[in-house]
Amino acid sequence: MIDKDLKDVTFEHAIEELELIVEELESNTLPLDRALELFQKGIVLMKHCNIKLEEAEGTVEILLKDADGNLNEMPFAAGKQENDDEI
Repeated sequence: MIDKDLKDVTFEHAIEELELIVEELESNTLPLDRALELFQKGIVLMKHCNIKLEEAEGTVEILLKDADGNLNEMPFAAGKQENDDEI
């Protein structure tokens, strides 16, 4: 699997693939070549997931910046609007 092949892979799909790889590797019935192939694919998927998480973190930071560009830390629930109950 090449990184460019991952451009359309969602975080959730990559996690599902990683779970399947782990299950297969834990079976202890794989030939060494197949185990190494799966391990390599897992590393690529893990890197893809890390990139997606970093992108999400960057988006959250942008959303939490005030008008002066200062990052304001607040609990997740603190962003809830009073009118959210009406939705």
